[in-house]
Amino acid sequence: MAGVYLSFPFCAQKCTFCNFASGVGPRVLEERYLTALGAEVAAFEWPWAPETVYLGGGSPNRIPPAGLLPLLAAIPGQPWREATIEATPGAVTPELARAWREAGIGRVSLGVQSFVQAEIAGTGRKHTAARVAEEVALLRGAGIGNINIDLIAGLPGQTAESWRESLDWVERLSAPHVSVYMFEIDQDSRLGAEILRGGARYGAPRAPDEDAVAELYETAVDRLAAMGIPRYEISNFARPGFESLHNLKYWRREPYAGFGADAHSFDGAWRRSNVESAAEYVERIERGEPLRANEEPAHPNEERFFLGLRLSAGMIPGADEWRRFEAPIRRFAEAGLLEIDGPALRLTRRGVLLSNEVFQEFLES
Repeated sequence: MAGVYLSFPFCAQKCTFCNFASGVGPRVLEERYLTALGAEVAAFEWPWAPETVYLGGGSPNRIPPAGLLPLLAAIPGQPWREATIEATPGAVTPELARAWREAGIGRVSLGVQSFVQAEIAGTGRKHTAARVAEEVALLRGAGIGNINIDLIAGLPGQTAESWRESLDWVERLSAPHVSVYMFEIDQDSRLGAEILRGGARYGAPRAPDEDAVAELYETAVDRLAAMGIPRYEISNFARPGFESLHNLKYWRREPYAGFGADAHSFDGAWRRSNVESAAEYVERIERGEPLRANEEPAHPNEERFFLGLRLSAGMIPGADEWRRFEAPIRRFAEAGLLEIDGPALRLTRRGVLLSNEVFQEFLES
């Protein structure tokens, strides 16, 4: 199943936790970018008709309907099996919801991150739990019932009690899909960089430690399962039939074409990416220059383990893979991190929490 990813890396504000190549830019650059994005899509020679489309960012809800409709109309395969747009809570309007439905979008991913007001304010977001509830109702009223709620475990000031409050809201809203991300401390986000330098901005001293974050995540696993929303991938949970078809292709190594700044593509043999900067992307399009920043052959043996083991269903190694990776597989199985179930191999519950260590072993073998 092939898919399309459209990158719109512009936001109303840069959130403290964000480590994506996105941010605030001049409105005129957004307009030029949308024109450039349309030009890249129009110039693409389609080797297949995509079955899924995903608009990510940034905040692609900032794309006006007048620009979104022709952009999506240029992509073949309609009606797609799934078309998703990411949206910042507080920005969804009846007009946008109707335009999205008209454009063929049937799934919306809301970047809620938390339903607790103190935690929300600390990230730089401006929504409220009540506003999210209003927007969920608005989307359903427009005929978009496939809704994802993003949550982050590990925000400053987050406690077991406040985390339960966010999960209570998920249950109250009957969300069919939930993504739970454990906050990553790195230099690519303002909050992560502040924690690493021992600073006090962005609530850094109040960020939960790794053990506390793992406990929050485990609480979410149990609570969501009790709601009928089991985990199907390390960070993703869904009611049966509401799994993200587009994201599944990443973990199953199916082809996808990426358009826009820092967009990645995979054709089954090669992995490619565009330039990261939105300004450079626009300038290259306007000058008729190549957009590609990187191109390298895929590594199927490594990727099958690194990506396939992210899925709760696990993966089925081939005979040569069993031989090649027999030592690490046996070692992790004995340590309780991997489970061997006939021909299938999957992470145990404990293995999920230590998945990076497991993946690294296969990458180095």
